[in-house]
Amino acid sequence: MKKNILVAFALLVGAYANAQTPTTDDIKSKNEVVTADQVEWGWLNPLRGDKSPAAGKLWGDRTKNGPAGFLVKFKKGFSSPPHIHNITYRGVVIKGLLHNDDENAEKQWLPAGSYWQQPAGEAHITAADGEDNLAFLDIQEGPYLVKPTSEAYDNGERPINVDKTNMVWLNANDIQWVSDKSNVKTAFLWGSHEANQLRATLIKLPADFKGSIKNLSPNFRAVVISGKVTHQFSKKEAENALEPGSYFGAEEDAEPLLGTDTETVIYIRSNGDFEVK
Repeated sequence: MKKNILVAFALLVGAYANAQTPTTDDIKSKNEVVTADQVEWGWLNPLRGDKSPAAGKLWGDRTKNGPAGFLVKFKKGFSSPPHIHNITYRGVVIKGLLHNDDENAEKQWLPAGSYWQQPAGEAHITAADGEDNLAFLDIQEGPYLVKPTSEAYDNGERPINVDKTNMVWLNANDIQWVSDKSNVKTAFLWGSHEANQLRATLIKLPADFKGSIKNLSPNFRAVVISGKVTHQFSKKEAENALEPGSYFGAEEDAEPLLGTDTETVIYIRSNGDFEVK
């Protein structure tokens, strides 16, 4: 039954997939933690100064060639001019309300917990309408650049906007890498679940979860989207309290210890499998 459910869901996701979906990440992750209050902030588009959203580094360098993960903070009422990007990016709303679409499209405000994908070369605007607006962006290659719509092109990909209420969650009975006792849920976002292929999922930890995540691949990066989780790489280390916008990476075979007091959602980007125990 588990296999049939996963195959059916993979086919559903495959309807939105494309040939340019990343398959690997050659940069190995390491044991590291960036709490929300340790994030280094600058401007997403330095040429626009404070008219630009703020950008906070989690891993990698978005200004260079290579994968990177970063936060973007928008002021209420922000609306960008129509533009394109030279690369495809994927995003998850952490706080507020965000809209990302063609400049003539009716506003589709995505609340916290929603997901979107913006293809390279496609003209669009990005707007924000919450009092406090924060998103996490994931790129597989860089640099992340903003270019005029006169340079727009069709790279074969299509945009995706998934409201939080349309997210499909599977429970422990439907997935093989979560203990049946854990009551953890998973939502697939992008990539392939074939061996060693790059993919991203959301995991939802219940309140009062006490357990661990064992990384079984060379690449494992996690960003807290909602809730709050305590994190330790071993029982000998002090706990870190990770609030929304925090990040932790894990080396292969590392098994970070996690604990929650409230339901918590984490974005996980990995180049292979992991186990929630």
